[in-house]
Amino acid sequence: MKDGFLKVACATPDVRVGDCVYNTDRILELISEAHGQGVKIICFPELSITGATCGDLFLQDTLGLSAAQQLFRIVQETNEMDIVSVVGLPFVNQNKIYNCAAVISKGKLLGIVPKLNLPNYGVHQELRYFASGFDSEYMLKIRGEEVPFGTGLVFCCESMPELIFGVEICEDLYTADSPSVRYAKTGASLIFNLSASAAAVGKPEYRRMMVQAKSASLCCAYAMADAGIGESTTDLVFSGHNLIAENGRLLAESEPFRNQMCITEVDLQKLCSERRKCNTFRTEEEIYHVDFSLAMEETVLTRPIPKNPFIPEDPAKRSERCKEILQMQAVGLMSRMKAIGCKNAVLGLSGGLDSTLALIVVSHAFDLLGLDRSGIHTITMPCFGTTDRTYQNACELAKKYGSTLREIRIEDSVRQHFKDIGHDESVHNAAYENAQARERTQILMDIANDVNGLVVGTGDLSELALGWATYNGDHMSNYGVNGSIPKTLVRHLVRYEAEHSEPELRTILLDILDTPVSPELLPPDKQGRIAQKTEDLVGPYELHDFFLYYVIRHGFTPAKIFRMANYAFAGEYEDAVIFKWLKTFYRRFFTQQFKRSCLPDGVGVGSVGLSPRTGFRMPSDASMNIWMKELDALEKTIS
Repeated sequence: MKDGFLKVACATPDVRVGDCVYNTDRILELISEAHGQGVKIICFPELSITGATCGDLFLQDTLGLSAAQQLFRIVQETNEMDIVSVVGLPFVNQNKIYNCAAVISKGKLLGIVPKLNLPNYGVHQELRYFASGFDSEYMLKIRGEEVPFGTGLVFCCESMPELIFGVEICEDLYTADSPSVRYAKTGASLIFNLSASAAAVGKPEYRRMMVQAKSASLCCAYAMADAGIGESTTDLVFSGHNLIAENGRLLAESEPFRNQMCITEVDLQKLCSERRKCNTFRTEEEIYHVDFSLAMEETVLTRPIPKNPFIPEDPAKRSERCKEILQMQAVGLMSRMKAIGCKNAVLGLSGGLDSTLALIVVSHAFDLLGLDRSGIHTITMPCFGTTDRTYQNACELAKKYGSTLREIRIEDSVRQHFKDIGHDESVHNAAYENAQARERTQILMDIANDVNGLVVGTGDLSELALGWATYNGDHMSNYGVNGSIPKTLVRHLVRYEAEHSEPELRTILLDILDTPVSPELLPPDKQGRIAQKTEDLVGPYELHDFFLYYVIRHGFTPAKIFRMANYAFAGEYEDAVIFKWLKTFYRRFFTQQFKRSCLPDGVGVGSVGLSPRTGFRMPSDASMNIWMKELDALEKTIS
């Protein structure tokens, strides 16, 4: 602490969701380790005593009582340590539950800070469980001691005047008027953030940017402790991405998906010196409104609009993104298998892109678990539309990844089914196609029962958006690893794997990339080539992924998306072609929602998702009329 240097730490403990005793054991181990390294303040993630993903269990008295008991266990067992600990837990006060940070020092509970801003989107439905800490500043009587409670607390060190710190929780950082602004105006030079921020594509960069920006704008040190592996992966994964920044400079950062402790020293004297030079930290806020107007007219676009919004244009960033996503997919599957004690995975391998990516992910997950890849049961199920190219690629791919390959021809089973339902095999309608898909799913599920395994789904985000999946066929699995990956990104993930593979495997992967996308449910042409090409039927996936991104991520109107697509794809597609597939997208997106309303669990990796539990909620019988009316009006303007 001499010369203003203070050693601080952000630590991500291993957790078991709902097991307060186990979680507290891990927290105490990390406090002891940090104390041994000279750390003076250590911060843990949001709700670290219980786990942040307890869901409705937060409403159970048993969980709340256990969390409180373990809080005071930490108080008691750290009373001889010269360290301040900041831990997260649900805390019951005046018959309401708060998402809180408890500040502990030398056997005393210094204060409890409730979360102010409660997110209510995706799976983060915190208003379902917690009350906001708004307007809740008062003293509590806890075990005979008065303890301050509220969002307006700052903690001041008598022996080190420069050390004044405040605490905020996760979402508080991302709001326009975060508690940290108030703390900084009251003199805080150090802010701690207890976070349970789910991993997502591009999230590390965004989180890093926010922490650095906040530390710069408030001229302070900002330390974030993030939840990690051990949290539920029903719909998301957590990376344990801990960050410590000082006045805009990133000082320390933990490696994602490692549950590490991040330690560094912050120079509080330096911060206080910088703060004194700044005259914008006023205790009273003054806001003055200045009105002006502009004529409403169309702006000529000159800014770049990427054709592939899911994919970084820079090759280095694209490669890093692919690495990150594959890791997230593998960790999600690994955590699910570990949680249920499963050592076998079952997936259908067609020789197409999606099942190839699924096999890649499963292989990485098995490596993380230390399991022999022979526990990966790859099933190839040739039928009427299977071509020799995809069949051979599937078989060779399965062997290269060391999986247990099994071939089950389903022609006879499907023909028997046609006979049972009275379907004429020469009629190639939806029943003809879907009977094959459902037969395959039945086989996968039954084999999974037989080997005590998990059926891994292969369908991707683009197919879900378009409803290009057979209901209760390839639409269903025990855990979907590709459900948040758009088709354009699937290609880059497979290509990334190819670039990092030995030559023979690389050759197979590249040939799969060169194969037309097809469900292969209709017979091949006379030359034995794929006759049923998906993009001929529903449109180019690069267009649909463009539409999908701006419909879901930003909620833009059809007219705006059409304009942006024309600009982005100028010279590649005519306006009429773009419009045709845009209209197809909206029609299929609305009519096929029922398939998305009952999706299996699967990890979400980005800001766009269609799982009913994470990124998107929509009634299956919603009317598309107003969107179609806008499209009809737009069509009249196309020459």
